[in-house]
Amino acid sequence: MLPIKFLVCVLSLFASFSLIAQDQIISVAQKQDTQNAREEYLSELLARALESANYPGVIRMTPISEHQKRKLINLQSSDLDMYWSMSSPEREALALAIKIPLFKGYIGKRALLTNRQNVARFKNVKTLEQLGEFSAVQGHNWPDTRIMSYNGLHVRPLTNYQAMFTLTSRGRIDYFPRSFIEVNSELIENKQSNLVVVPNLYISYPTGIYYFVAKSKPELAIAIEKGLKLMQENGEFDALFNEYFADDLNKLPYTKGKTVEIKLDNPYF
Repeated sequence: MLPIKFLVCVLSLFASFSLIAQDQIISVAQKQDTQNAREEYLSELLARALESANYPGVIRMTPISEHQKRKLINLQSSDLDMYWSMSSPEREALALAIKIPLFKGYIGKRALLTNRQNVARFKNVKTLEQLGEFSAVQGHNWPDTRIMSYNGLHVRPLTNYQAMFTLTSRGRIDYFPRSFIEVNSELIENKQSNLVVVPNLYISYPTGIYYFVAKSKPELAIAIEKGLKLMQENGEFDALFNEYFADDLNKLPYTKGKTVEIKLDNPYF
């Protein structure tokens, strides 16, 4: 027969494991089609934020399909605890938005990908009205699509992510806006195409990618916000961001004084 003291220790250990399994696992949505540096950064940033806040959680990445993504914003109707996404009024109404821009505003700065043969067509574009004469492509349910349309730009919405690159590469779409932090890695992934960044022009609008937490988990949202603020204060936030994205930002083909920034309004932010 096992000693009483040993039995108590074993029972306590099982109770601890049970608590973690039932109450402390954090189920985070993981998009199956976009596993890249941006997603890795957001995963690592989340883990470090929870560690900084001393939150005893175990992160479990939960792959979701394209069909599931459409229902993702309503965390109340799923088994997920949180996800990350560009903000919108609808998303902020359905979940707890932690309003700390995870990409420091760079998600709203958009390089224009185009067919190499089309670059010269953008040479004299300096205004929103002039850019409105060109065609763009974006995801059908992306907040960017609505922002661009609001500003009078012609946007073709698509559901197939890779098709956006293909159509732009073939010249059937004039340009495909991509954020400063992802455009270079996407060019590498599509290196067989003739896509290039328009060097004299980019667009921008105020927006941010936030962590969104289920309304049923306010303590988790508080912990993540606390951890992120601590990381901002001690420099760990900037250091991690630079580790992932500084090189890509430095490779952008823009020259100060020779590159036009066309600013868009964003009434949805």
